[in-house]
This record gives sequence, C-alpha cells and structure tokens, in this order.
Amino acid sequence: MIKSMKKPELLLPAGTLDRLKTAFMYGADAVYAGMPAVSLRNKTSFTFDEMKEGIDYAHALGKKVYLAMNLFTHNHDIPKLEQFTSMLDTLRPDGVIVADPGVFAYVKEKCPWLPLHISTQANVCSALTVNYWKNQGASLVVLGRETPLTEIKEIRQQCPDIRLEMFIHGALCISYSGRCLLSNFMTGRSANKGNCAHSCRWKYKVYLEEENRPNELMEISEDEHGTYIMNSKDLCLLDRLNDILPVGIDSFKVEGRNKSEYYAAITARAYRAAIDAWFEDPKKWNAEPYKNELLTLQSRGYTTGFLDGNAGPEAHNYDVSASTGSWRYAGQVLGNTEGRLLVLLKHKLTIGMELEVLIPDQWEPYRFQITEMFNHSNHQAVAAMSAGPIHQQVELALPDSTMLSKIPPLTVIRTKLPE
Repeated sequence: MIKSMKKPELLLPAGTLDRLKTAFMYGADAVYAGMPAVSLRNKTSFTFDEMKEGIDYAHALGKKVYLAMNLFTHNHDIPKLEQFTSMLDTLRPDGVIVADPGVFAYVKEKCPWLPLHISTQANVCSALTVNYWKNQGASLVVLGRETPLTEIKEIRQQCPDIRLEMFIHGALCISYSGRCLLSNFMTGRSANKGNCAHSCRWKYKVYLEEENRPNELMEISEDEHGTYIMNSKDLCLLDRLNDILPVGIDSFKVEGRNKSEYYAAITARAYRAAIDAWFEDPKKWNAEPYKNELLTLQSRGYTTGFLDGNAGPEAHNYDVSASTGSWRYAGQVLGNTEGRLLVLLKHKLTIGMELEVLIPDQWEPYRFQITEMFNHSNHQAVAAMSAGPIHQQVELALPDSTMLSKIPPLTVIRTKLPE
C-alpha cells in the first residue's frame, strides 16, 4: 500500500441536487455545480435552497462543493456579480471556479476568505501561467485539456506550492478548452455561459471549389447522413492512471454537469475503485475491470485526447454523432414499500428483464430478473411500464427480500439492451 502519496481528489459534476448526492454516494470527494437563481451558467437546475442543502450535505460528509462562475463577462453581467457574492457568506462553498481576470479580482476583494480556482477556460498549459495565477492568489489551477502528460509532469515539478487539477473523463470540445463561437454564430447560444448547442456534433456536408471553376461546388460526403468532421470522441484516461497517478496531481475532474444520475454513479464508482486499487497495490493494478464499467455508459467512443501530444484522427468519430452503448439507465431507487423496491423509471421495464442494481460500496452489482412488477400509483400488477414524458414509479419484487435494507435511495439500476 502506498502511504507516502496523497490520493487525488475525485471531482464529479452535479447539475442537480440528486446528482450531487449520487456522486458522493458512489465515491466522489467533491462536486462542482452552477450557481442558483442568479446563475451565470444557463442550464443550472439548482435553486438557492437546494444549493444550500447540497453544500450542507457535503460538509456533513466531510466533502466539498465548488461553484462554477467561469464565464467571460459582458457589461450586463457585472451587476450580477454583487448579487452572486452576497450569497456566498450564506452558502459557504469550498471554492469558486473562475476564468475572467476581472471576476477573479472582484470575488477576491469581496470574499477574501474564499478559495479561487482557475477554470480550464483560462487555457492554462504552462508553468509560467500557473505561477502567474498563484501569485494573484489562486489556490488551484485547472490545466487545459491540451496539456500533454510530459508537460503536466514539468508543471508539477516547477509549481509545487499550488494545487493542480486535470480532466480525466467526459466530452471533449473541438475548440480550444471550450472557447467556441460555433454555437453563438449558429443558434445565439453562448458556449461560454453553459448553453452550448453542440453545433460540432451536427451533420455537415463538405464541398470543394476548384480554382478554375468558381461557384461549382463538388460535394464530399461519407454517407447519406453527411460528415461529422468536428465530432470528438469522449475523453477517458482511466487506463492511463498508472502513468498519471505518480505525477501527484491534486484533483481529477470528470466533465458533465448536464448528464444523468447514472453517469455520475458510473464514473464515480469506476474511478473511485480504480484509484483506490492503484494505491493499494500499483504493481498488480489492472485497468480492465474499471474501464469495462465505463464502457456501460453511453459515449461517442473514447480517446486519450492530448495526453500523449497532439490528438490524431483516431480522437474523432467521423461516422455518427449519437452516443452509443448496450446498457441503459433503467431507474433510480426511491426506497421500498409493501416489501418491494420502489423505483423511479428511466427506461421501459418488462417482466423477464434482467436488471443490475449498483449498490454503493459494493463492486459487484446485485442482479435479478423481474418476475413481478406493480404500478405504484394503484399497486396493480403490470407486465410492462415505460418512463414516458411524466416519470412513472414502479414497485419491483426482489427474489431476496433481505436485499431491500441494503439498497439505499438514489441507488441506480441499469439494464442491458437486447443485441
């Protein structure tokens, strides 16, 4: 067992209060979230009271919550800053993530007690820039996704007195550290305010124009759907933890605040187990079981991005932009009733379907086949139920009723789709 090194913080996204609690339940040390009410992140689902509840919940567990405020301000954003900072004394987060130097200076002046983290959107890829932000008073710097491992090692050696964070999993942006104008140009939705339309994932037709044939456009198309020339695969560095962990990075960040509780649960449990296993015995560490767990998630395929230098064609998915995967989020446990498991449906369930219940703090899922299922609204037996536009609650009979007390609320359930 390695005792001389400190384990990196495992930092998960939290777009809702349920996702915050799910991430902690499955092993996250900290979460990052958007601000409520006066949010400068357009898609946040938190109210002020929910954010307060989430932060208090985290602190009761000895864990942390960081608030994202990493937009680049326009003049009309400035009045919001006063409202934002006035709430921080009540919320008491463990840090704020910023990118704009003006926002950094403003929050530092108004909330001198608050640790300031430099966002990936500040494009920090060198020791020079890390030290600049340290001298300004930053307590942590998130390295840009474009930073290769060789340079990350150099930065760690040259900047020993500031916490460093790096992304290890999640969607990659075709633009430089997320600073993209495509969405703004095409839909009026700013990627730098958390409202990206993901224009890079759309299908495009590409044309050539020959110099001596002006206005004669010759189409280049891979198939009937067009081309996906800007569609990056998703970042996944789990099977490279053997190379990354010895560097001494302080925080490992997972992208995806708008993704589901299932995503939070799977990424947290996979990286938590992988990190713990490496610290237990790095010589015998094997990435395969943990990587296989991540393969149950919907993804665009996985890439190591810029970890080994410039990303090549293999980092892109030119065939399709949709997420693929053979497993689906089946439901979220709400509790138990009438001696059955009460589940909020996320996917259609039918009698005979095989389910896996991912019990926290237990690597092997609890597996069972649905033999009895009841509509919770009337307790009537049903052969099938769909999630639908209005989430349905279903009661599932377990083969072993003693398992009911071992499955806490917010536990996620998955099902394998037929081949």
